[in-house]
Amino acid sequence: MKFVDEALLRVQAGHGGRGCVSFRREKFVPFGGPDGGDGGLGGSVYLRAQPGINTLADFRIQRTYKAESGTAGSGNDCTGAGGADLTVPVPVGTTVIDDETEEQLGDLTRAGDTVIVARGGKGGWGNTRFKSSTNRAPRKAMPGLPGEKRRLRLEMRVIADVGLLGLPNAGKSTLIRAVSAARPKVADYPFTTLFPNLGVVSVGLGRSFVMADIPGLIEGAAEGAGLGIRFLKHLQRTRVLLHIVDILPPDPAADPVADARAIVAELKKFSAELGKRERWLVLNKIDLLPAAEAEARCREIVRRLRFKGPTFRISAATGAGTRELCEALMRRIEGEAPAGDDAGAP
Repeated sequence: MKFVDEALLRVQAGHGGRGCVSFRREKFVPFGGPDGGDGGLGGSVYLRAQPGINTLADFRIQRTYKAESGTAGSGNDCTGAGGADLTVPVPVGTTVIDDETEEQLGDLTRAGDTVIVARGGKGGWGNTRFKSSTNRAPRKAMPGLPGEKRRLRLEMRVIADVGLLGLPNAGKSTLIRAVSAARPKVADYPFTTLFPNLGVVSVGLGRSFVMADIPGLIEGAAEGAGLGIRFLKHLQRTRVLLHIVDILPPDPAADPVADARAIVAELKKFSAELGKRERWLVLNKIDLLPAAEAEARCREIVRRLRFKGPTFRISAATGAGTRELCEALMRRIEGEAPAGDDAGAP
């Protein structure tokens, strides 16, 4: 199924039923009077986070959802039946926004989270409601109120413990393939990854975390270059960002330090809060250089970046260093202090 992380839909709650105009007319009852019942309440529309749904693709097919309307009241003070509520399942991690007002109606981050997006209309009053000492035979009833109608924008943001960040072909997809059962496409050309991928990384019995791989960024992404920054929202729910840097880019003229700074700048343009998120530096492809040369190049990159957080040297292709990286991430997620090859390096 095609991955879809945004969708537009219309929801319509049920209308309230009409009130009834009715009078008691039993034989041998000398004092009758009005007995028209109220109309039934219209059904409401809810969205509920349901596990097992991984995309918003279904909303590209069905775009309108309507709840049932209430039925009209009847004589003998009978209230009309209420319309059935409608519950629409959505993926866990869905943000619900009113497309016309930009109001955020809900953020469904856990399975079972539910938000009401359109309330049903109230039923109209029957003529019993209008009787008084001066109006003993009212012939008036009210129509039901209309149900709410909204145009919604759904935005799905994957929920993961660790998010991968970096240029195209930095090795993000190769890394997630190496440490989890996820199998994103890997090729020797940029923008191989076209949508986010999730992988569960196991670090021993009963110890695991979720890693998210998003399409690569390039300088100018905030202005729409490359695939733009539409996928950066998927990193907003992660706890730790892994900034993957290729120490030996395919282009000999490319500078890993300048490229890394450009990625950080795009991150901050997208979200100041995301720019402050805990970020670890992962220097990838150390297998392409002799050990001593790779070590010297890594230290030079860290020095020029003035990076002070945890730093790891890995080869996603051979798996070198990935075990240590995953164990450090697991300790961090479990609440222990982060540790890396150059933790606290200037």
